[in-house]
Amino acid sequence: MLFDPFSIFWTIWSVICLLSALGMAAIALHALRSIPQLSDLPLPPADARLPSISLIAPARNEERNIESAMRTMLAIDYPSLQITIVNDRSTDQTGEILDRLAASEPRLKVVHIHDLPAGWLGKNHANHLGAQAATGDWLLFTDADVLFEPTAVKRGIQYALTHHLDHLAVAPDCQMQPLLLRAYVIAFMLLFTMFLRTWRVKEPRDPAHVGIGAFNLIRTAVYHGIGGHHKIAMRPDDDLKLGKLVKLHGFRQYLAYGRDMIVVEWYPTVWEMVRGLEKNMFSGLDYRLEIVLGATLSLASGHLLPFAAPFFTPQPACWLFAATAAIYWSLAVFVAFEFRQPWYVGLLYPVAVATFLFVMLRATTLNLWQGGLQWRGTFYSLKELRANRV
Repeated sequence: MLFDPFSIFWTIWSVICLLSALGMAAIALHALRSIPQLSDLPLPPADARLPSISLIAPARNEERNIESAMRTMLAIDYPSLQITIVNDRSTDQTGEILDRLAASEPRLKVVHIHDLPAGWLGKNHANHLGAQAATGDWLLFTDADVLFEPTAVKRGIQYALTHHLDHLAVAPDCQMQPLLLRAYVIAFMLLFTMFLRTWRVKEPRDPAHVGIGAFNLIRTAVYHGIGGHHKIAMRPDDDLKLGKLVKLHGFRQYLAYGRDMIVVEWYPTVWEMVRGLEKNMFSGLDYRLEIVLGATLSLASGHLLPFAAPFFTPQPACWLFAATAAIYWSLAVFVAFEFRQPWYVGLLYPVAVATFLFVMLRATTLNLWQGGLQWRGTFYSLKELRANRV
């Protein structure tokens, strides 16, 4: 048969998928080379006059990790560092542990919150209160379970000052035991890079932006000038939206990788990851179903189909789909190697993408079914969440 619509369709689609994979690989490799590792950044000169920094971390029911994280924060090598931990209505021993540590450490200030005012998400309110109590020239927003290498803050502030930045975000070194979680982080990193166009973040006039909860370092004057957390009071993705506010107001920001410098156990189990991402998957897509649908179609047809299509499509499409799958596998293996994960973690790329799809669709469905979000013991309606547009 000279004209076979079935073969023509699959051939065209396989070419599109192959070109898309090649483009993603080129962009991801460029981003990996252009975005610095925090550990490779120079320390400031010994006689440098460094600005004061206020580190702020909300904590809610963190008794399992809070003391080990606090030990690393208190060991940060920085001459003028104020540490404010905001105990956000914890019902475990978090508050008692913090008070005990603060009794022997003058740099540590503990703020206890007992009630959450209307119109605020708990973490955002805690960050807001911490910023109000801060006196530093710069604010460093982080999480209460993050482990810091002693020179990490010095390296970050030196890079920000040298490059005249107003905001520096650092992606943490996520350490997890389950193999699927490791693969998920690799896939998430690649999709995060493409979705946010992280290689364009440093361009002042480009709308590309970034923000990361484990390490958001921002000038205090800039933070207050853009409205602070009050502007993003009802955003579960507050870290990312803080970065968006920075760019919307014309300030400069960039991103670094925190391998060995900023370390966090993201989630101990796959199910806890699935549950934990209920709060920000739909919000990260701006609560827009058309974006959810577009992302679903793109991931299913562009990232998952090439791994199955070689078994049921005719030539030459089957070979082009196989080449596409090989590119994604090679890219994921390379990224795993770069971030010191076993190479075979990269081979789970299609499983990780399928998991990402499941998490996104589950979070969207739950948010719509429940009419909102249940987070940290409080229910927030979808109407009030959507109203906080940035």
